[in-house]
Amino acid sequence: MSTDTSQSPNPRVVKCAKLGRELPGLDEPPWPGELGRRIYENVSAEAWQMWEERMRMILNEYRLMPWQKEAQDLMARYMEEFFFGESSTPPPGYVPEGQR
Repeated sequence: MSTDTSQSPNPRVVKCAKLGRELPGLDEPPWPGELGRRIYENVSAEAWQMWEERMRMILNEYRLMPWQKEAQDLMARYMEEFFFGESSTPPPGYVPEGQR
């Protein structure tokens, strides 16, 4: 008998704050503290993947190192806005790759 629980038959489902529908949730909080808990409870795995793409764009655009406290604080602000804010805008001056 297998004890692997990573492939549970019934994935945890959340009402995704970003996508507005019931979708499979994350396996664990993806960020420390209260923000991580809110994301875990209200954000789908699909929306988290969208955030990871946005996060890479922000890190590259600002030339940030993810282990630096300043970068983590900035990421938390953008993350809050991305998932729970009224709008979700790219960094000032960002030009999509196809338009450069």
